[in-house]
Amino acid sequence: MLKNIPTHLLAGPLGAGKTSLIHHLLAQRPVDERWAVLINEFGAIGLDAALLSTDDDGIALGEVAGGCLCCVNGLPFQVGLSRLLRKAKPDRLLIEPSGLGHPLELLRQLREPPWAGVLAVQPLVMVLDGAALAADVRLPDSQQDALQSAGLLLLNKVEQLDATTKARIQTHLPARPLRWTSQAALALADLPGFGVPVAAVALGEADEADEAIAAGAGLDGLPRASATMPQIWRTAEEPICQIQAQPEGWSIGWRWHPSQTFELLRVQQWLASLDWRRAKLVLQTNAGWLSGNALDSQPIHWQRSEWRNDSRLELIFREAQDASHLQAGLQACRL
Repeated sequence: MLKNIPTHLLAGPLGAGKTSLIHHLLAQRPVDERWAVLINEFGAIGLDAALLSTDDDGIALGEVAGGCLCCVNGLPFQVGLSRLLRKAKPDRLLIEPSGLGHPLELLRQLREPPWAGVLAVQPLVMVLDGAALAADVRLPDSQQDALQSAGLLLLNKVEQLDATTKARIQTHLPARPLRWTSQAALALADLPGFGVPVAAVALGEADEADEAIAAGAGLDGLPRASATMPQIWRTAEEPICQIQAQPEGWSIGWRWHPSQTFELLRVQQWLASLDWRRAKLVLQTNAGWLSGNALDSQPIHWQRSEWRNDSRLELIFREAQDASHLQAGLQACRL
């Protein structure tokens, strides 16, 4: 049976650096441990899972897309987490909730049945954008409320901040353990709860979480998340498109066949013409496979990407947009 798996909830607002933190932690994974990562995204495209994709046999990835984990009846979350645990039988679990989510509500769910006894939930890690706080950008209420309960405040993107600015930021934060970081680089030993012994895992076909959920209904009978991404393209030139509308925002995402290539300059110009809240993408371009992300219509920070399965792009807006106009704009960026 799966028991007392050390579980780390890595929360924070959009663009603070949660995925970067996970990259750093995965790079430090002890070779004798199996880790699992559950990623939740507001949009339905599942882009973080693509960006974190790895060939490492000791790391398993799962995702729940299409809304924050605690706002979708709990059922897609329970299904996604149960399947990930059954597949990976991990020694340690990392969970990255949506930047538009509610960390305290998710913590509550993780400490209740069917997860009580299966997961050993460690102190919450809140990843914050230090540069945004320095500019007096207000945290969403759901993120602000979670600060007091955090086991660690990770102040990221602080390369340009002087000591005076850091001191001013700290006066507005609760008295919690704090680290100042660049690119969310955190030593594994500084992760709250890292010293907790890893899980005792048996390699049976079913785990305790599955049995607890299945007591009410079989896994196959549980409803799937409404925004599950289709897997097959009708033609190579036509993308799979998903739209997600919730009170927290509106998103649109595309998944393109790997044969399609985009002109990088056109993509940059098109993105610069839009007033989005968050952009994430991994694209095959005339400059190679690139990934990038940015906040509030700022220039994209591009990086080389190991992902080759398909091209993906997702935009989050504060209000609903003309989807056909956006689709036409992206189509025009293809070579």
